[in-house]
Amino acid sequence: KRFREPKHERRPWRIWFLDTSKQAIGMLFIHFANVYLSDLTEEDPCSLYLINFLLDATLGMLLIYAGIRAVSSIVEWQQWESLRFGEYG
Repeated sequence: KRFREPKHERRPWRIWFLDTSKQAIGMLFIHFANVYLSDLTEEDPCSLYLINFLLDATLGMLLIYAGIRAVSSIVEWQQWESLRFGEYG
């Protein structure tokens, strides 16, 4: 994915790694939560994974979006320059 970004807009390796590692950690969490939940129930593990994925991709994204908007508003209101999202200095 990094090499698909225009060369003049490419993130440094460290920032790219930090951004993508957040996604990998989230996927690992969902995977292990699914494995744990499938042992507790008699349901098909694949259907539980689909439910987890759909909830994460819809409700989870809405919650994250609302949280980022709320925190961004507070950061702008308080003028905390070092806490702006996407600003890495």
